[in-house]
Amino acid sequence: MMNYIQRLGENARAAKYDLANAQTEQKNNALEYISDLLTRDMYRIMEQNERDISEAKAKGMSQAMLDRLLLNEQRIQGMANACMNLTKLEDPVGQIEGGGVRPNGMRITKVRVPMGVVGIIYESRPNVTVDAAALCLKSGNAVILRGGKEAIYSNICLTEIMREAVKKAGFHPDIIQLVEDTSRGVALEMMQASGWIDVLIPRGGAGLIQAVVESATVPVIETGTGNCHVYVDASADLYMAVDIVDNGKTQRPSVCNAVETCLVHRSVADDFLPMMKRRLDQHKVELRGCPITQMILGESVVPATEEDYAKEFLDYILAVKVVDDLAAAIEHIQKYSTGHSECIVTESLFSAEEFQKTIDSAAVYVNCSTRFTDGEQFGLGAEIGISTQKLHARGPMGLKELTTVKYLINGNGQIRN
Repeated sequence: MMNYIQRLGENARAAKYDLANAQTEQKNNALEYISDLLTRDMYRIMEQNERDISEAKAKGMSQAMLDRLLLNEQRIQGMANACMNLTKLEDPVGQIEGGGVRPNGMRITKVRVPMGVVGIIYESRPNVTVDAAALCLKSGNAVILRGGKEAIYSNICLTEIMREAVKKAGFHPDIIQLVEDTSRGVALEMMQASGWIDVLIPRGGAGLIQAVVESATVPVIETGTGNCHVYVDASADLYMAVDIVDNGKTQRPSVCNAVETCLVHRSVADDFLPMMKRRLDQHKVELRGCPITQMILGESVVPATEEDYAKEFLDYILAVKVVDDLAAAIEHIQKYSTGHSECIVTESLFSAEEFQKTIDSAAVYVNCSTRFTDGEQFGLGAEIGISTQKLHARGPMGLKELTTVKYLINGNGQIRN
């Protein structure tokens, strides 16, 4: 007897074939319909989102996490625009990756194809519901979405709208399905739905990702947590550095590409740290610093612990450490980084090149904010997540990363001796 997830998987597998072989025009039509209906039903979406927000406030959710949950007119329009932007991107399905003719006359073609049924497990941010479904649609994959219970009303509403849109475009609505049972038991069923789900992608905090990686029998593409760093070098433009740290920490502190630790070269610490604090004080950012940081900035700085340097705060909290040189900064990052995004602010070409060569993260920046580690910002359209692993995909995962390849071999009677 099939469990709940297996039934959704069976529905998805039955529906995926028409989508996998669909023309780009039909997929783009579906995305346009989704965009139109999101705009049409904007106030219905916000009404359901308010139910989620009210329950989250009653349970004491932090302001930063409430921000992840919020859907307002601007964010809904952003989701609609992201769907339209996907229609302008090249369809990866059917692209020829390589091939050739063997000495025996066999013609081999390596072609890009959908993965099949993609499962997404994520937390809090209901915009992921649309971003993930839209990317899967354009890349020819059926999708099973499992969001957190804190966003269930928003996610149900968004999924209903998208299913209406894809049906209007001529697809079976089961190419997009939502797991409405948010219990842990059903989440475990999803992690172990081999044979029904082809690949599983977790998006969320360290706890969720670790649980999926440890429990899943379905192949997992690991999207990592973001303990991101900015290192202010001896030659840095300090005004630029303040802007980059401020943007990285406060523009949206609850996301994985937000800055969690600022490292400062000892020679500029006396000048830079007060400048940084004045800016961050405008956002009431709590600083957790090393003894030198405390000596420069005073008692308002909370003593930093090892745990602070290893933590993804996702809040208005910043760990700070003064280091002796570039090598010490690199050593610190290599010890604590989750492999997501790191930045150096410097005017030294040597320091910039050494930092980018040595730091082993998915995105390594010189003189710009880590907040740009984002599929749309990289020109990939919306993203399914930021992969911090090294197999199959790394960094922002767009359309191409949601496909795989197969080999097409054509001959005229060749047999192997």
